Amino acid sequence: MTDNIQGKVVVITGASSGLGKATAERLSAEGATVVLGARRLDRIQALASELKARGGKALAVATDVVQRAQVKALVDTAVRTYGCIDVLINNAGLMPNAPLERLKVDDWDQMVDVNIKGVLYGIAAALPYMKEQKSGHIINVSSVAGHKIRSGAAVYAATKHAVRALSEGLRQEVKPYNIRTTIISPGAVDTELPHSITEPDVADAVRKIYEHAIPADSFARAVVFAMSQPEDVDINEILFRPTRQEF
Repeated sequence: MTDNIQGKVVVITGASSGLGKATAERLSAEGATVVLGARRLDRIQALASELKARGGKALAVATDVVQRAQVKALVDTAVRTYGCIDVLINNAGLMPNAPLERLKVDDWDQMVDVNIKGVLYGIAAALPYMKEQKSGHIINVSSVAGHKIRSGAAVYAATKHAVRALSEGLRQEVKPYNIRTTIISPGAVDTELPHSITEPDVADAVRKIYEHAIPADSFARAVVFAMSQPEDVDINEILFRPTRQEF
């Protein structure tokens, strides 16, 4: 089922690799217009060119989600270029896990800035347009870690629990504006996320979990499912894992 995707204008953060890239590819193939935001401009420009060569509509905008002005510029550019924003996918995130006692405070700050504030900046940029349109869909990426906490991943789990709390609060508040909200919480998916871990022992432990990682397109299919529903159906949360994942 891929109804309700053709012609939609979709803004995706963290679109240079992994979940964001796979989602851009799948949505473009289904007829959506995709606006790609990421720090690595060369990558999203190459992706936009590929999608356009296949007959799609795509635009790349350099975006660091810790900079509110850049997130606003991403969404403003989408609206200025294509006339509206139908869907925002707050996907950018990182996971430099380590036990709290190692006091990786800079990593804590980075996770809070990207995983929480980046989502809030996306909401701040898109919500005024969606309120005016009285339509829209905001998809926020949490994680299995937003449901369960593991030793060594306390801060990451805290940020992903926060994404779920923010999304539920948003869901309740946007009812008058016909805006849909979805939280998608993936398990081990084959992306660059584990590469942000700098502690060798933690990286080794996470690598074992990711031995059974499933393709990033599994996330893209979850996005398609949520978007494809009729306008009066709001899929609020999707939690999925590899079949073999225990955690």
